[in-house]
Amino acid sequence: MRIWASILTCLCSIHLVAQTTINTKEKTNTTAAHKILLIPFEPRMYLSEIDHHINQETKLSARQIKNSFRNGINEQLYKAFKNNKYAVVDLVEDTVKYKKDLESIYQYLQYEYLKVPDQANYKAPVREKQEKKIEKGQLNVETDVENRFMNAKVSQGKVLTSLGSKYRCDLFLFVNQLEIKAAGAKNPGELVNPNGNRKIILHYTVYNNELKEINSGIAETEFAFNLNTPKKIIDKHFSAIAREISERVKKALLPKASTTSSAQDH
Repeated sequence: MRIWASILTCLCSIHLVAQTTINTKEKTNTTAAHKILLIPFEPRMYLSEIDHHINQETKLSARQIKNSFRNGINEQLYKAFKNNKYAVVDLVEDTVKYKKDLESIYQYLQYEYLKVPDQANYKAPVREKQEKKIEKGQLNVETDVENRFMNAKVSQGKVLTSLGSKYRCDLFLFVNQLEIKAAGAKNPGELVNPNGNRKIILHYTVYNNELKEINSGIAETEFAFNLNTPKKIIDKHFSAIAREISERVKKALLPKASTTSSAQDH
């Protein structure tokens, strides 16, 4: 009788430990410090110089190629943020379910080319003043020729506020534009190397639930001139871009050290 009592006690203890472990695991999986909403780029914001090469090798149509890359970049962003312990909602995951939300966002979305921010010392970009000069009796407007990116602004802040409430998210990542450049010369007059690397350039903007732009810019990478399979491009190269953006957002969310603390440290 005592043996059975001991066995029963052991079994109960094992059950309690197992139940505690399961509950802890469930809590870990369902609890995240941040939840991010991924907004895919509008189809018109896709610029590619290699689609005809992809078509020749894969027979995919222009529409299929664009959709593959549009879905692919969001898929990789989803994985990258998940790996960094964020909760994620991807609006391109179900086009029927999220169609109205996407239409609502795109309706109030405005784009503007701005200077690419310095990620080492990030500050949200602002529109710079244009210098006006009179040359030979004519007015010329000079614009800074530094690298620029396509930034996104939502003209109606209540749209993001509403989406934040609906999906219980505190971050919004806009994939603004995707460029895929063919191998070739970067500057006029430069000799073209047909076997040079191609380049992927992703323009993006990230807002928090206070509608503050916490990170934005471009993430880019190169890939081989003869790689024409969308899945391979997505798995290897889009994934690298997604990880870079995820790390930038992670850095942007780190608590800023106060100047008082810094002074005391010295």
